[in-house]
Amino acid sequence: MTKTRSKGPAGSTTSTSKADKKTASSTNHSSFSSSVYTLPAESPNPPKLFILPKSATPAARIVTLQHPRYNKPARYLVCPEAGFFEFTAISPPKSAPRSWLIQPTTTTDSNNAAQTTQSPSLNLASPYDPLFLLLPALLSPTPPTSQKRMFLSLDDHLDALPDPSRHLSELLATSPATRALLSARARAVCDAVQAGEEEMYRVDEGKVVREVWGKAGRMVDGGPLPGSMEERFVRRELEAPVLGVKVARAVPVVVTESQSSVESTEGETQTESQASVASTAATSVVDGEVGGGEVASAMIASEEVVRLQRLRVAFNFICSSCIAPGIAETLKSALAKDTALVDFAPLDDYLGKLAKLRQEAATARSDFSRKRAADEEEDERAEKRRKKEAEEKAKKANMSRGVKNLMKANTSGMKKMSDFFKKKA
Repeated sequence: MTKTRSKGPAGSTTSTSKADKKTASSTNHSSFSSSVYTLPAESPNPPKLFILPKSATPAARIVTLQHPRYNKPARYLVCPEAGFFEFTAISPPKSAPRSWLIQPTTTTDSNNAAQTTQSPSLNLASPYDPLFLLLPALLSPTPPTSQKRMFLSLDDHLDALPDPSRHLSELLATSPATRALLSARARAVCDAVQAGEEEMYRVDEGKVVREVWGKAGRMVDGGPLPGSMEERFVRRELEAPVLGVKVARAVPVVVTESQSSVESTEGETQTESQASVASTAATSVVDGEVGGGEVASAMIASEEVVRLQRLRVAFNFICSSCIAPGIAETLKSALAKDTALVDFAPLDDYLGKLAKLRQEAATARSDFSRKRAADEEEDERAEKRRKKEAEEKAKKANMSRGVKNLMKANTSGMKKMSDFFKKKA
């Protein structure tokens, strides 16, 4: 048994065996292990966060419908009273890991305990026009030129849409309010006739163009376009090449001394002639204040041109995000021909002149680059000549007088030294 002394009272000793130390260490390790919390297995179907509108009623349902642009299943919120809503996923960058701690409002049972989800994305419900869901059915591939589109019922039109989950058909069968909403949107772009108790529809491309154009107008009039869209598709598209920078220019002012009478020492009055004195202190500032500068553009777009560009950008954005590519191209072509709805002539004229100016600016930059390269080459050659002349001058300065006299001697009739060392024939 090993004895150790502690720094306690005098004469006191503390005896601890190796077995006691081992038992204490084992006890501490056991208590530490029991405090470790084992995480449960990851759920195969983790919860997701959805932000729903306040106007949604308990009758609202999340359904899967075919996206009209990408022709793939997508999630929508359909409420008989509030209408259709599209879910947009908002996620932070992958370089910044995030998670959500979800705490339910009620904790009556163990299933409602707080949960942690690894995915930090949010699914935001934004208003969606169901007209975009109808367009693929209403503007289905056109029949031969000898035939016209026929009047069909709403159900016949919707039968042309893919419905893998059968959610759309269930909505029409169980929700009269949703059917009424789809019928109203169909009437906005179709010619409608009453056939008995059923209403029949035939699409009018002109009405479709005007409906989408109205959305673009409200998008522009409702406020400025998003910053990235305004910068890339409006400002940069209309920005003209820079001609130069206006700088302040100081112009000397000529000060003329008027005639003055100078009285001489003899009491006589002498007339001094007019003298013009150029004063460098008195100057006139042109094109702004001294030291200022202003960028001068080749041309500036008018307010009308800027608004037309914003409208075109908004229309193209709606077509590229909500309408199938084939239908979108048809609508764009129809809009370009409908001058009664909008006349893009001022915008097209400006863009044509702008393209010409950009081409001229590119050519000028290319010519300037070539000229600059040639000037740099000429400067380099001049610098080499200057260095060579300086070296020759320094070399001549270090020559002796005898070497200089020998260099002046006429050696035209004399043999060179190398001739004496050649092999004899």
